[in-house]
Amino acid sequence: MKNILVIIAAALIVALPFLLKKPTNTGDWHDGDPVLVLITPHNEALRYEFGEAFSRWHREHYGRPVKLDWRVIGGTTEIMRYLGSEYAAAAQGWWQRQGKNWPADGADMILDARFRPDKPPAATNTDAVARFERQKTLFSAFRSTDDATAFSCGIDLFFGGGTYDHEKAYRQGLAVPPWSKDELKQPAVVALLNAIPIQCGGEVWRGDGFFGTVLSTFGICCNRDRLHDLGFTTPPATWRDLADPRLFGQVGLSDPTKSGSVAKAFEMIVHEQCWRAVTNAGFTVAQVNDFEGSIANARLPPGQLPPGVPPAYQAALEQGWVNGVNLLRLIGANARYFTDGAGKIPMDVSAGMITAGVAIDFYGRFQAEMEKAPDGSERMTYITPVGGTSVSADPICLLRGAPHRELAGRFISYVLSPDGQKLWNYRAGTPGGPQRFTLRRLPIRRDFYPSDDPAIQAVYASHRPYLADNFADPSVNPYAVAAAFTYEPRWTAAHYGMQRDLVRAMCLDSGDELRAAWRAILDHGGPDKNPAAMALLTALPDKPVPLDWRSAISAYATLDRNAVLRDWTAFFRAHYRAAQQAVEHGR
Repeated sequence: MKNILVIIAAALIVALPFLLKKPTNTGDWHDGDPVLVLITPHNEALRYEFGEAFSRWHREHYGRPVKLDWRVIGGTTEIMRYLGSEYAAAAQGWWQRQGKNWPADGADMILDARFRPDKPPAATNTDAVARFERQKTLFSAFRSTDDATAFSCGIDLFFGGGTYDHEKAYRQGLAVPPWSKDELKQPAVVALLNAIPIQCGGEVWRGDGFFGTVLSTFGICCNRDRLHDLGFTTPPATWRDLADPRLFGQVGLSDPTKSGSVAKAFEMIVHEQCWRAVTNAGFTVAQVNDFEGSIANARLPPGQLPPGVPPAYQAALEQGWVNGVNLLRLIGANARYFTDGAGKIPMDVSAGMITAGVAIDFYGRFQAEMEKAPDGSERMTYITPVGGTSVSADPICLLRGAPHRELAGRFISYVLSPDGQKLWNYRAGTPGGPQRFTLRRLPIRRDFYPSDDPAIQAVYASHRPYLADNFADPSVNPYAVAAAFTYEPRWTAAHYGMQRDLVRAMCLDSGDELRAAWRAILDHGGPDKNPAAMALLTALPDKPVPLDWRSAISAYATLDRNAVLRDWTAFFRAHYRAAQQAVEHGR
C-alpha cells in the first residue's frame, strides 16, 4: 500500500506542472486549421503577441485562424547548430532512400558556404578533382531541392536573431528566397520591400533570402539608485564607462559564444575603438570612405594595401582593434558574472542585483517598461552610446523544404507590413497594437519615423500617438543612430567568430584570475600606478601564433578551435596570475 501511495504521489508531482499550465490562447483555432512552425530566440511576450495578431489577421484575410507552433531551444548559436544537424540528417536520409552513397563528410559537403561548383581544382590533382566532383553532385542536389516531401527540418521559418546567422543560413543553403523572380515584380511585394532599406550605416538589413523585421541597437542599462550609491552623478554614457573601477563586481555581461546578438554588441565595442584610433591618427570620414573603397576594389589579403592608402591608416586600425579587445577585457574584469541569457541582465539591473550591464535595446527598454514606478518614473535607464553602436536588423527567413510554404510566405508579408510592424512599438491596448505586452522594439519600416519627405512624415504622424517610444529623439530613432555610426565591415566583421572565442578564453574561462588581478591593481593605486602589472594584464596570446588583427583573420581559420582555446586560456591565466604577483610583490 505504501509503495502504491509513493507511486501516486510521484505521478502527481510529475503531472502537476501540466495540470496547472495555462492553456495557450489560440482564439477560435481548432484541429484542422493551419499550423505554422517557427524556430526563434524571441521571448514569450513577443511570441504571444505575434501569435495572436497573425491568427486574427489570417482569419480576416483568408477565413481561418492559424496556430503558431514555436520552437524555442536557446539563442541563435544553438538554433544554427540545430538547423545544420537537422538538415544534414534529413538530406542523408533522402539521399540514401534513392540508393545513393552518403560520404562520411556529406554534412560538410552540403553546408560548405565557400564551395564553388564552377571552380574545380587543377586537373593534375586527381584526388582533389575526385572529391570536388563528389561534393559538386551532392551540393548541387541539396541546393536545387526545396520540397518538403524530399527532405525538411520540419520547421517553416527562422524568426529573429542577428543578420550574421541569417545570412550564414542562406549561404549554407538552409534558407531560400520566399518569392520567385516574377513575384518580386508584383506591386505588393515591391511596396513591401521598398519600405525597408537594403542597408543602412554599413549594416545589411535585407538580402535575397533574409529580411530584417525589426531593428536593434546595443547599449547600457543601469540602476539609478545603485549608481548614486557608488558616487556616480551621471549614468554611464560610453562603453569605456563600464570599465570604471567603481563598477568592479557590478557589471552584468552575457557569454558571446551563446548569443549572436551579444557577440554583435561586443563587436560594436571593438569597432568604436577602431574609429577612435583612426580619427585620432588624423584621418577623416571622407578619407576612410576613399581608403576602404580602394582596399575593397584591390581584393588583397588582409592587411595588404593598394597604392594610395598610407600604412599609417592600417596601423591605426590595427591598434584600435587591440584597444577594443583590451576594453572588452577591462569591462570583463568588472563583471560580476557572464550569463547564458541576455535577458537576465536588465532584470538584475532593475532589481538592483547589479548596477549596470551591456544590453540589447529591446531587453533594456522592455524591462524599464515593466519596472516603472507607480508615478511612471523608470527605476532603470537604458542608454544607447551615440556613435558607439551600429543599427542591426533581426531578420526572418524561409527554411528549405518548409512544410507550410504558402502560409510561411504570408507570415513574412504580415511581419513586414504596417499591421505587423505596429506590434513592435505600439502601446498595449492601442488600436492595432499588442494586446498585453508593450514590446518597445524598433520597427524597421522607414515610414514609422520622422522624415523630410512629406508622405513619409504623414505616415509617421499617424503612428506617433500610439508609440511607446519617442522616435523624434535622435538617440532613439534608429535611422538617426545609424547616421551617427558607420560600420566598416573590413575592420571587425571577419573577426566576429574568432572574437567570441577570444572573449570566452580571456574573460570567462580565466575569469577568476582576471578579476583577482584587476582587484589587486585597483587596491594598489590603479592602472597608472602599476604599469608592469597592466602590461601583463593586457598582453595578447603568443600561441599558437602571435595574436593581432591580421592573424586573427588568417591564422585562426586554419587552426583547431579547441586547441586554440586551450592555448589562449592557459596564456591568460598565467599572465593574470603574474600581474597579480607583480602588484603584490611591488614589481
